[in-house]
Amino acid sequence: MKIEILGIGCSKCKKLHELVEEAVNELGVSAEITKVTDINKIFDYKVLITPALAIDGDVKIAGKIPEKEEIKRWIEEKKNEIIS
Repeated sequence: MKIEILGIGCSKCKKLHELVEEAVNELGVSAEITKVTDINKIFDYKVLITPALAIDGDVKIAGKIPEKEEIKRWIEEKKNEIIS
């Protein structure tokens, strides 16, 4: 699973990264967590406001920081999708 934090490095982007790392660790899943800071790559995702979160290329949220439980739900959904 590839999880991307889309943003230019603001405090909200850093907070989102922390929450994603916590969620991945708590769930015990294997995931590659990367930061996408190149504005052109962010635009490729059709994201106009950051921070944003993409899981396996699918943007889950943009413009706000989700609750950790919501991040965990998205990860679980993707994990179950992969298993199916």
